[in-house]
Amino acid sequence: MGSAAHLVSVNVGLPRDLIWHGINVTTGFFKDPVKGRVPLRRLNLAGDRQADLTVHGGEHKAVYCYPFEHYDYWRQELPGVDLPMGSFGENFTTQGLLEPSVHLGDRFSVGSAEVIVTQPRLPCYKLGVRFQLDDMVKRFMASGRMGFYLAVTRTGEVGAGDEIKIISRDPNAVPVTEITRLYVADRYGDQDLASLRRALEVSSLPDSWKDHFRERLQQMHV
Repeated sequence: MGSAAHLVSVNVGLPRDLIWHGINVTTGFFKDPVKGRVPLRRLNLAGDRQADLTVHGGEHKAVYCYPFEHYDYWRQELPGVDLPMGSFGENFTTQGLLEPSVHLGDRFSVGSAEVIVTQPRLPCYKLGVRFQLDDMVKRFMASGRMGFYLAVTRTGEVGAGDEIKIISRDPNAVPVTEITRLYVADRYGDQDLASLRRALEVSSLPDSWKDHFRERLQQMHV
C-alpha cells in the first residue's frame, strides 16, 4: 500500500434474475464500470443496489473493494472467461490495496468521500451463479483473494483514477487477511488469540463478526 493506491474502476448494477440449476435467482452481483463522477452515499453508490439486503449491503457493506491485481490470477484460473472490471461484484476495483496491507479500521479518503475498512468478504453461493460454476465459492476462498468492505464516513463523489489516501489506522489494526484466516481456522494458538482480542477492540468491525469471535472464545473457555 502507498501513495500509488487508486481506483481503477467504479462499478454499479441493479438486481437481475438468472436461472441456476433450474431455479430463478435474483442477484445484484453483476456490476458495470461507470464513467465520470459517481455520488457515494451512506449505504451505496448511486445506481447500485443489492438483491438480498439480509446478507448484502447496509452501512457496513456500503462498498465492496476488489484488487485489480487479482484479475491476472483469475484469468489463469478461468481461461476463456471474459473478466471486465466489476466481474467479482465489486464496486471499487482498486490498485495498490492488497488484503495483507489493508487493516480493519483503516480510514481512507477517495475523491471527496471518506471510508473505513469494516470486514473481509465472505462469498455466498451467488458467486457460483455469476460464473455458472458449482465450485467457484470454494475456489474463491482457497485463493485467499477475497477483497474487503468499506463503510462510508463522509459522503462525496468518486471516479476512476481517484487516489486512495490513508487518513488514519486503528491502534488495534488487524490485517484483513488475518481476520479471514481466524474466521475459518479450526483452532487458535496464542498469537491467534492476541489478534482476535485486538480485532474485538476495532470499532468498525460489525457486531455480527464480534459475536462470532466471542462465541469461539467462549467455546475455548478463554
